[in-house]
Amino acid sequence: MTNKKKPKVYLTRRLPDVVETRMRELFDAELNIEDTPRTQPELVAAVKSNDVLVPTVTDRIDAALIEQAGPQLKLIASFSNGVDHIDVDAAARRGITVTNTPNVLTEDTADMTMALILSVPRRLAEGAHLLTDRKGEWAGWSPTWMLGHRIWGKRLGIVGMGRIGTAVARRAKAFGLSIHYHNRHRVSTATEEALEATYWDSLDQMLARVDIVSVNCPSTPATYHLLSARRLALMQPSSYIVNTARGGIIDEVALIKSLREGKIAGAGLDVFEHEPAVNPKLVKLATEGKVVLLPHMGSATLEGRIEMGEKVVINIRTFFDGHRPPDRVLPGRT
Repeated sequence: MTNKKKPKVYLTRRLPDVVETRMRELFDAELNIEDTPRTQPELVAAVKSNDVLVPTVTDRIDAALIEQAGPQLKLIASFSNGVDHIDVDAAARRGITVTNTPNVLTEDTADMTMALILSVPRRLAEGAHLLTDRKGEWAGWSPTWMLGHRIWGKRLGIVGMGRIGTAVARRAKAFGLSIHYHNRHRVSTATEEALEATYWDSLDQMLARVDIVSVNCPSTPATYHLLSARRLALMQPSSYIVNTARGGIIDEVALIKSLREGKIAGAGLDVFEHEPAVNPKLVKLATEGKVVLLPHMGSATLEGRIEMGEKVVINIRTFFDGHRPPDRVLPGRT
């Protein structure tokens, strides 16, 4: 690329310093130093004048935006694993290639999922808040104080047994949970045997028989409100649900109602249906100890973000070197 004109690359958010430095070395890159979310008019201006757009999951790259792109825009190199924020089909119609950054955040997200699986039944957030927000109220250890529930020996139902779901299963098995899963396709026999996992072709039947549900499937039109009011009603009153995938997979209003009525024991949420807005009713449930809420930080490790940035760089370089980028997202498969 040294003898070619550097492609103009527009970054919608701030990335780790090492990634931004590399971007500036290789490309004519415009950075977002303030790290403020770009408005839709700013995104329109960006696609009209740049060769590459590097959005994140908070940017809405829909058909209307893509239709306003200039003829020079040839690549949308998303800094994300999922691409539900991009209309990939609309991009393909305009001859624009879309890439993502897969297989980077698996272990980080699985770690956070396991943390929530532990924290909700064992009331970790409640205990921490007691010492920091209600100082002086703790009178010391007591045999019946802050009793939670053991997770060893419980049944974990994983919704979506892809890379992250499988990584969660490995961790959960080590904690003594029995693994159950529902997936579009059954995993290999070797994986099932290694995890001692039970496959359920019926999500409804699995939900009624597990103690903890972990949502790890991708966000697609087919998975919107997959955990609907009807399906949440199938869960046991003693069961918990954890979501580190996408907020819209669970009907949030129905979840709040189930929690308030005691039809589900608790929830651990790292994602929300209308984020960054968080339903005030969920916040109230968190103050009551029924929910643990995290601000979409499941994949938030420095190592993970740098690896994502490296993938973006490779995708851009490969594309402008005249080759197919390794992480191209094909239309019709999102």
